Amino acid sequence: MTSAPAVVGVIGGGRMGAGIAQSFAAAGSRVTIVESGEQAAAAALDRIATGLKRAMERGVLNEPAERVLARVTMVNGVGDLPADSDLVVEAVPEDPALKARLLAAAEQTVGATSVLATNTSSLSVTELASALTRPDRFLGMHFFNPVPASELVELVVARGTGAHAVRAALDWTHALGKKDVVVKDSPGFASSRLGVALGLEAIRMVEEGVAEAEAIDDAMRLGYKHPMGPLRLTDLVGLDVRLAIAEYLHTTLGERFAPPQLLRDKVARGELGRKTGQGFYTWQ
Repeated sequence: MTSAPAVVGVIGGGRMGAGIAQSFAAAGSRVTIVESGEQAAAAALDRIATGLKRAMERGVLNEPAERVLARVTMVNGVGDLPADSDLVVEAVPEDPALKARLLAAAEQTVGATSVLATNTSSLSVTELASALTRPDRFLGMHFFNPVPASELVELVVARGTGAHAVRAALDWTHALGKKDVVVKDSPGFASSRLGVALGLEAIRMVEEGVAEAEAIDDAMRLGYKHPMGPLRLTDLVGLDVRLAIAEYLHTTLGERFAPPQLLRDKVARGELGRKTGQGFYTWQ
Protein backbone atom coordinates (compact mmCIF):
# COMPACT_ATOMS: atom_id res chain seq x y z
CA MET A 1 0.00 0.00 0.00
CA THR A 2 1.55 3.28 -1.11
CA SER A 3 1.14 6.52 0.80
CA ALA A 4 1.41 10.16 -0.16
CA PRO A 5 4.50 12.11 0.89
CA ALA A 6 4.12 13.59 4.37
CA VAL A 7 5.44 17.04 3.40
CA VAL A 8 5.11 18.57 -0.08
CA GLY A 9 6.21 21.93 -1.46
CA VAL A 10 4.64 23.43 -4.57
CA ILE A 11 6.31 26.39 -6.26
CA GLY A 12 3.58 28.42 -7.96
CA GLY A 13 -0.10 28.66 -7.04
CA GLY A 14 -1.67 29.08 -10.47
CA ARG A 15 -4.18 26.69 -12.00
CA MET A 16 -1.70 23.80 -12.17
CA GLY A 17 0.10 24.50 -8.90
CA ALA A 18 -3.16 24.84 -6.98
CA GLY A 19 -4.44 21.61 -8.49
CA ILE A 20 -1.26 19.75 -7.54
CA ALA A 21 -1.44 21.15 -4.00
CA GLN A 22 -5.11 20.20 -3.68
CA SER A 23 -4.43 16.64 -4.82
CA PHE A 24 -1.64 16.06 -2.33
CA ALA A 25 -3.51 17.75 0.52
CA ALA A 26 -6.57 15.59 -0.17
CA ALA A 27 -4.30 12.53 0.01
CA GLY A 28 -3.10 13.58 3.48
CA SER A 29 0.07 15.54 2.74
CA ARG A 30 1.00 18.74 4.49
CA VAL A 31 1.47 21.18 1.59
CA THR A 32 3.35 24.47 1.41
CA ILE A 33 2.76 26.68 -1.64
CA VAL A 34 5.23 29.35 -2.70
CA GLU A 35 3.39 32.35 -4.18
CA SER A 36 4.57 35.95 -4.06
CA GLY A 37 2.23 38.68 -2.88
CA GLU A 38 -0.93 38.60 -0.81
CA GLN A 39 -3.25 38.85 -3.80
CA ALA A 40 -1.64 35.90 -5.61
CA ALA A 41 -1.60 33.84 -2.42
CA ALA A 42 -5.29 34.56 -1.76
CA ALA A 43 -6.14 33.61 -5.35
CA ALA A 44 -4.29 30.29 -4.97
CA LEU A 45 -6.14 29.43 -1.76
CA ASP A 46 -9.42 30.36 -3.43
CA ARG A 47 -8.65 28.00 -6.32
CA ILE A 48 -8.03 25.16 -3.88
CA ALA A 49 -11.16 25.92 -1.83
CA THR A 50 -13.26 25.98 -5.01
CA GLY A 51 -11.69 22.72 -6.17
CA LEU A 52 -12.37 21.04 -2.84
CA LYS A 53 -16.00 22.20 -2.96
CA ARG A 54 -16.39 20.61 -6.38
CA ALA A 55 -14.75 17.42 -5.13
CA MET A 56 -17.24 17.27 -2.26
CA GLU A 57 -20.12 17.76 -4.68
CA ARG A 58 -18.81 14.88 -6.81
CA GLY A 59 -18.48 12.70 -3.71
CA VAL A 60 -14.75 12.09 -4.19
CA LEU A 61 -13.45 13.81 -1.06
CA ASN A 62 -12.95 11.54 1.96
CA GLU A 63 -13.05 14.24 4.65
CA PRO A 64 -14.43 17.76 5.13
CA ALA A 65 -12.97 20.36 2.78
CA GLU A 66 -12.04 22.59 5.71
CA ARG A 67 -9.81 19.89 7.18
CA VAL A 68 -8.02 19.39 3.86
CA LEU A 69 -7.57 23.13 3.35
CA ALA A 70 -6.09 23.41 6.86
CA ARG A 71 -3.14 21.31 5.65
CA VAL A 72 -2.21 23.98 3.08
CA THR A 73 0.17 26.82 4.00
CA MET A 74 1.19 29.80 1.86
CA VAL A 75 4.70 31.28 1.92
CA ASN A 76 6.30 34.13 -0.04
CA GLY A 77 9.60 32.60 -1.09
CA VAL A 78 11.31 29.33 -1.95
CA GLY A 79 13.55 29.82 1.07
CA ASP A 80 10.49 29.34 3.28
CA LEU A 81 9.83 25.79 2.08
CA PRO A 82 10.02 23.20 4.88
CA ALA A 83 13.48 21.66 5.15
CA ASP A 84 11.86 18.25 5.70
CA SER A 85 9.92 18.33 2.41
CA ASP A 86 9.72 14.86 0.86
CA LEU A 87 8.83 16.33 -2.53
CA VAL A 88 8.97 19.79 -4.10
CA VAL A 89 7.11 20.32 -7.39
CA GLU A 90 7.86 23.41 -9.47
CA ALA A 91 4.75 24.61 -11.35
CA VAL A 92 5.56 28.07 -12.72
CA PRO A 93 5.18 29.30 -16.35
CA GLU A 94 7.24 27.67 -19.12
CA ASP A 95 10.28 29.90 -18.74
CA PRO A 96 13.46 27.78 -18.54
CA ALA A 97 15.53 30.42 -16.74
CA LEU A 98 12.81 31.02 -14.14
CA LYS A 99 12.32 27.31 -13.53
CA ALA A 100 16.06 26.65 -13.22
CA ARG A 101 16.52 29.52 -10.77
CA LEU A 102 13.65 28.42 -8.52
CA LEU A 103 14.66 24.76 -8.58
CA ALA A 104 18.24 25.65 -7.65
CA ALA A 105 16.95 27.76 -4.75
CA ALA A 106 14.69 24.92 -3.61
CA GLU A 107 17.60 22.48 -3.67
CA GLN A 108 19.52 24.74 -1.30
CA THR A 109 16.53 24.94 1.06
CA VAL A 110 15.34 21.36 1.47
CA GLY A 111 17.08 18.30 2.87
CA ALA A 112 19.39 15.93 1.05
CA THR A 113 16.73 13.23 0.65
CA SER A 114 14.05 15.48 -0.86
CA VAL A 115 12.92 14.74 -4.41
CA LEU A 116 12.60 17.72 -6.76
CA ALA A 117 10.26 17.71 -9.74
CA THR A 118 9.19 20.02 -12.54
CA ASN A 119 5.68 20.11 -13.95
CA THR A 120 6.89 21.32 -17.35
CA SER A 121 4.84 20.05 -20.27
CA SER A 122 7.60 20.27 -22.88
CA LEU A 123 10.92 21.75 -21.70
CA SER A 124 14.02 19.59 -21.40
CA VAL A 125 14.18 18.08 -17.93
CA THR A 126 17.85 17.26 -18.52
CA GLU A 127 18.66 20.91 -19.21
CA LEU A 128 16.77 22.03 -16.10
CA ALA A 129 18.73 19.44 -14.11
CA SER A 130 21.97 21.18 -15.08
CA ALA A 131 21.08 23.94 -12.58
CA LEU A 132 21.21 21.44 -9.72
CA THR A 133 24.11 19.99 -7.78
CA ARG A 134 22.17 16.71 -7.25
CA PRO A 135 20.42 15.92 -10.56
CA ASP A 136 19.91 12.32 -9.43
CA ARG A 137 16.95 13.40 -7.26
CA PHE A 138 15.23 15.38 -10.02
CA LEU A 139 12.66 14.35 -12.63
CA GLY A 140 9.61 15.58 -14.47
CA MET A 141 6.15 15.05 -12.97
CA HIS A 142 3.84 16.32 -15.70
CA PHE A 143 0.34 16.65 -14.26
CA PHE A 144 -2.70 17.36 -16.43
CA ASN A 145 -5.40 19.99 -16.13
CA PRO A 146 -7.60 19.84 -14.13
CA VAL A 147 -5.18 18.05 -11.84
CA PRO A 148 -7.63 16.71 -9.20
CA ALA A 149 -9.87 15.06 -11.82
CA SER A 150 -7.17 13.94 -14.27
CA GLU A 151 -6.06 10.32 -14.18
CA LEU A 152 -2.57 10.71 -15.61
CA VAL A 153 0.86 11.79 -14.42
CA GLU A 154 3.63 11.61 -17.03
CA LEU A 155 6.94 10.86 -15.30
CA VAL A 156 9.89 12.16 -17.30
CA VAL A 157 13.27 10.57 -16.64
CA ALA A 158 16.27 12.77 -17.41
CA ARG A 159 19.77 11.43 -18.12
CA GLY A 160 20.87 11.93 -14.52
CA THR A 161 17.65 10.93 -12.73
CA GLY A 162 18.28 8.25 -10.11
CA ALA A 163 16.18 5.11 -9.76
CA HIS A 164 15.25 6.12 -6.19
CA ALA A 165 13.57 9.31 -7.45
CA VAL A 166 11.58 7.38 -10.06
CA ARG A 167 10.44 4.80 -7.49
CA ALA A 168 9.33 7.52 -5.09
CA ALA A 169 7.44 9.40 -7.84
CA LEU A 170 5.70 6.19 -8.92
CA ASP A 171 4.59 5.49 -5.34
CA TRP A 172 3.32 9.03 -4.85
CA THR A 173 1.47 9.00 -8.19
CA HIS A 174 -0.34 5.82 -7.18
CA ALA A 175 -1.08 7.24 -3.71
CA LEU A 176 -2.93 10.08 -5.45
CA GLY A 177 -5.07 7.50 -7.23
CA LYS A 178 -3.53 8.35 -10.59
CA LYS A 179 -1.92 6.29 -13.33
CA ASP A 180 1.58 6.81 -14.63
CA VAL A 181 3.40 6.69 -17.92
CA VAL A 182 7.19 6.76 -17.70
CA VAL A 183 8.98 8.37 -20.64
CA LYS A 184 12.53 9.29 -21.53
CA ASP A 185 13.29 13.00 -21.59
CA SER A 186 12.79 14.26 -25.16
CA PRO A 187 11.14 17.38 -26.63
CA GLY A 188 7.44 17.37 -25.75
CA PHE A 189 7.75 13.96 -24.05
CA ALA A 190 4.87 11.72 -25.24
CA SER A 191 1.72 13.63 -24.30
CA SER A 192 2.58 17.16 -25.40
CA ARG A 193 4.28 16.01 -28.59
CA LEU A 194 1.23 14.05 -29.76
CA GLY A 195 -1.31 16.52 -28.38
CA VAL A 196 0.33 19.54 -29.99
CA ALA A 197 0.69 17.74 -33.33
CA LEU A 198 -3.05 17.05 -33.39
CA GLY A 199 -3.94 20.55 -32.18
CA LEU A 200 -1.75 22.31 -34.75
CA GLU A 201 -3.23 20.29 -37.62
CA ALA A 202 -6.74 21.12 -36.40
CA ILE A 203 -5.82 24.83 -36.38
CA ARG A 204 -4.45 24.54 -39.93
CA MET A 205 -7.76 23.00 -41.02
CA VAL A 206 -9.66 26.00 -39.61
CA GLU A 207 -7.13 28.32 -41.26
CA GLU A 208 -7.62 26.60 -44.63
CA GLY A 209 -11.41 26.66 -44.34
CA VAL A 210 -11.74 22.86 -44.28
CA ALA A 211 -14.42 23.02 -41.57
CA GLU A 212 -15.59 25.04 -38.59
CA ALA A 213 -13.94 24.44 -35.22
CA GLU A 214 -16.95 22.63 -33.78
CA ALA A 215 -17.15 20.26 -36.77
CA ILE A 216 -13.46 19.35 -36.46
CA ASP A 217 -13.86 18.74 -32.74
CA ASP A 218 -16.98 16.62 -33.26
CA ALA A 219 -15.12 14.50 -35.81
CA MET A 220 -12.52 13.55 -33.19
CA ARG A 221 -14.94 13.32 -30.29
CA LEU A 222 -17.58 11.21 -32.03
CA GLY A 223 -15.42 9.38 -34.56
CA TYR A 224 -12.37 8.64 -32.41
CA LYS A 225 -13.95 8.79 -28.94
CA HIS A 226 -11.72 11.61 -27.70
CA PRO A 227 -13.29 13.16 -24.58
CA MET A 228 -13.07 16.57 -26.25
CA GLY A 229 -11.88 17.90 -29.57
CA PRO A 230 -8.39 19.38 -30.12
CA LEU A 231 -9.63 22.96 -30.58
CA ARG A 232 -11.75 23.04 -27.44
CA LEU A 233 -8.79 21.52 -25.61
CA THR A 234 -6.55 24.26 -27.02
CA ASP A 235 -8.95 26.83 -25.57
CA LEU A 236 -8.77 25.15 -22.17
CA VAL A 237 -4.97 24.85 -22.19
CA GLY A 238 -4.56 28.41 -23.46
CA LEU A 239 -3.58 29.43 -26.97
CA ASP A 240 -0.52 31.24 -25.61
CA VAL A 241 0.62 28.10 -23.81
CA ARG A 242 0.07 25.99 -26.94
CA LEU A 243 1.97 28.51 -29.04
CA ALA A 244 4.94 28.51 -26.65
CA ILE A 245 5.13 24.71 -26.71
CA ALA A 246 4.79 24.64 -30.50
CA GLU A 247 7.62 27.17 -30.88
CA TYR A 248 9.86 25.07 -28.64
CA LEU A 249 9.04 21.87 -30.58
CA HIS A 250 9.53 23.72 -33.86
CA THR A 251 13.03 24.67 -32.72
CA THR A 252 13.92 21.18 -31.49
CA LEU A 253 12.01 18.84 -33.82
CA GLY A 254 11.62 20.77 -37.06
CA GLU A 255 9.06 22.20 -39.46
CA ARG A 256 6.24 19.77 -38.67
CA PHE A 257 5.67 21.74 -35.46
CA ALA A 258 5.70 25.20 -37.09
CA PRO A 259 2.86 27.22 -35.48
CA PRO A 260 0.09 28.17 -37.94
CA GLN A 261 -0.30 31.90 -38.59
CA LEU A 262 -3.88 31.73 -37.28
CA LEU A 263 -2.56 30.66 -33.88
CA ARG A 264 -0.05 33.51 -33.82
CA ASP A 265 -2.74 36.01 -34.86
CA LYS A 266 -5.16 34.91 -32.16
CA VAL A 267 -2.51 35.14 -29.46
CA ALA A 268 -1.51 38.59 -30.71
CA ARG A 269 -5.16 39.71 -30.44
CA GLY A 270 -5.39 38.38 -26.89
CA GLU A 271 -7.75 35.53 -27.86
CA LEU A 272 -6.17 33.02 -25.52
CA GLY A 273 -9.13 30.72 -24.92
CA ARG A 274 -11.29 30.24 -21.86
CA LYS A 275 -9.17 32.48 -19.63
CA THR A 276 -9.89 35.52 -21.82
CA GLY A 277 -13.38 34.50 -22.93
CA GLN A 278 -12.48 34.02 -26.58
CA GLY A 279 -10.38 31.49 -28.48
CA PHE A 280 -11.73 29.10 -31.07
CA TYR A 281 -14.93 29.27 -29.02
CA THR A 282 -16.65 32.03 -27.06
CA TRP A 283 -16.66 31.33 -23.32
CA GLN A 284 -18.94 32.80 -20.69
